[in-house]
Amino acid sequence: MKPEVRNIIGGITGAVVLNLVHEGAKRLSNKAPKINLVGEEAMAKTIEATGAEAPSGKKLALTTLAADLASNAGYYAMIGKGDNENVVLRGAGFGLMAGLGAIGLAKPLGLNSHPISKTDETKIMTVAWYLLGGIAAALVIKNLK
Repeated sequence: MKPEVRNIIGGITGAVVLNLVHEGAKRLSNKAPKINLVGEEAMAKTIEATGAEAPSGKKLALTTLAADLASNAGYYAMIGKGDNENVVLRGAGFGLMAGLGAIGLAKPLGLNSHPISKTDETKIMTVAWYLLGGIAAALVIKNLK
């Protein structure tokens, strides 16, 4: 299997794991992060910045989910660049940085950070879910080598 294909499969896996955990957790706990709300706000602002009218409701949610899956898959796919020996550590690093970036960059980017940082538990879960996605991607990439 070509390395690019392996990395993309791993990246997609990490993105799907991340989104499944986010969706499941927010149904189980009111302290769980709601990253989808931050993503929807970012999507709407980005579309509106082009002069177009942003979708709303379910259409905005689905558009954001598609963009989220694609961007996270691409990000997590980069974990496969480099030697296989350190791929899981690299996956953990990528996941950790994505989670910290999510909670640390929302406000400076002009987004409402409350859905992902309302409590310390929410912040920890936000980072943990991205970390889990990075490790899942790395394990798939490692096992496909």
